[in-house]
Amino acid sequence: MLQIEGWKRVLIALTCVMGLLLAVPNGFYTRVEQHNDAVQAIALMGEDVPEAQIPADLRADRDQWPGWMPSSLVNLGLDLRGGAHLLAEVQVEDVYASRMEASWPEIRDLLRAERATIGTIRLQPSEPDELRIRIGEPSALQTALTQVRTLARPVQTLTGVGANDIVVRAEGTDTIVVTLSEEERLASDQRTVQQSLEIVRRRIDEVGTREPTIQRQGTQRILIQVPGIGSAAELKEIIGTTAQLTFQPVVNRTSDPDAVPGVGNELVPSLDEPGLFYVLETAPVVTGEDLVDAQPAFDQNGNPAVNFRFNTSGARRFGDYTAENIGSPFAIVLDNEVVSAPVIQSHIPGGSGIITGNFTVEESTNLAVLLRAGALPAELIFLEERTIGPELGQDSIDAGKVATMVAFAAVLVFMALSYGLFGLFANVALIINIGLIFGLLSMIGATLTLPGIAGIVLTVGMAVDANVLIFERIREELKTSKGPARAIELGYEKALSAILDANITTFITAVILFAMGSGPVRGFAITLGLGILTSVFTAIFVTRLLVVIWFERRRPKTIEV
Repeated sequence: MLQIEGWKRVLIALTCVMGLLLAVPNGFYTRVEQHNDAVQAIALMGEDVPEAQIPADLRADRDQWPGWMPSSLVNLGLDLRGGAHLLAEVQVEDVYASRMEASWPEIRDLLRAERATIGTIRLQPSEPDELRIRIGEPSALQTALTQVRTLARPVQTLTGVGANDIVVRAEGTDTIVVTLSEEERLASDQRTVQQSLEIVRRRIDEVGTREPTIQRQGTQRILIQVPGIGSAAELKEIIGTTAQLTFQPVVNRTSDPDAVPGVGNELVPSLDEPGLFYVLETAPVVTGEDLVDAQPAFDQNGNPAVNFRFNTSGARRFGDYTAENIGSPFAIVLDNEVVSAPVIQSHIPGGSGIITGNFTVEESTNLAVLLRAGALPAELIFLEERTIGPELGQDSIDAGKVATMVAFAAVLVFMALSYGLFGLFANVALIINIGLIFGLLSMIGATLTLPGIAGIVLTVGMAVDANVLIFERIREELKTSKGPARAIELGYEKALSAILDANITTFITAVILFAMGSGPVRGFAITLGLGILTSVFTAIFVTRLLVVIWFERRRPKTIEV
């Protein structure tokens, strides 16, 4: 019998309604987008913020769309929305110098324990990627070399198995030279680029942009594409700021910009007091890498500031230093400028504090964002930058709309002329199919690009293939003098295997394209794969339900397909 159980009918209808509801916000894109942005901005203000304290423009944008309605949108890619494109190269050599600077205090403390044997210990002028240390007793050079070599650690990579991270050698009769091994340099390059990529991603995510593309290219380059941002310069400002935070001991203060800080020290200008310079120990007590949180706040005088909190190891080092240096000043250094240099009044064991300075509210908020995202381990050099205007994206959207509408109209006309009433049923299913595709894209937060639109256009043509197979099979069954009900039932049963075979092979192709491709290829694969799923659902279930409902009401003696 040609029939569908009641629970199946309800399930099919609910699936179609839910899919179409999820797709509806895309018909009011700008309004829903403004609503979502306002809801996010209000959420950042805090859960308990009174309604009266919410700015009027945010309330107006929030109320543009009902809160009970779905508000997920299909994200538009760079080629549709416009935005910025950057290709950056990571200066991995910067990390070598940082590693050498950080290792000097450890080497110094280790050799101090042997001072009776090796004599004086002096750091000599060195290349950025090495340390040169002169000792007072040349006869004890081998003893000093042996001590420093105990600091070597195995390289933590498969390609560096058996190698150590530093190479310690003698030069002359009284000088120790410490450099990174080649294996450690390769491992460091890999870590630096990966860390830079993750920090760039966090910084962009903090700003709230939609669906950025951030991926590695080659060994030292990062491709960054962010839809919806104003310009490449704006994007560079977000990701190019170093926000390097350190807490360093203060040696002295001076107004002489040409003062020689001495070996192991550096001269850093004051941010708030022009003409004032601080002589600081190069090796920091704690760095921004130990931060676990940073939030905009206000100090006791009501001025904008930033609260910070260290992780366990950073809190311990910070606490130990403050306990041992009560009464001494220490400097909070941000991007090679001393933000403040307070005197340690007491032991600070909690691992938290506050950064004060001549900040505006916006500057304190941006600083907190950058500190939370972390400091870039090395400088980024931008090799290529492009700004794609929204008008170009609009042209792409318009062209995509025209292509989709032409394909859609042609398919509707063909089905109606070829299969009559059954063709109209297929057309209704095709309209539902398009709605389901956009509903699924909205639900998973997919990004729609020009190749994605091409996938939807292709799906429009493919969506009726299953119906064509079914209707042609029904025609063949009618020729064998079977009744209308039996012909329809056999048509769906015998066409099912061909429908599944054809769509499964195409779906496998879409999966391979998604797994092996990147960027635009993945966008095409996603829309093609989802289109296959929805077209099979609408052909096998939706069209059949429409045919069954019509047949139950009319009970025709003959049918024409």
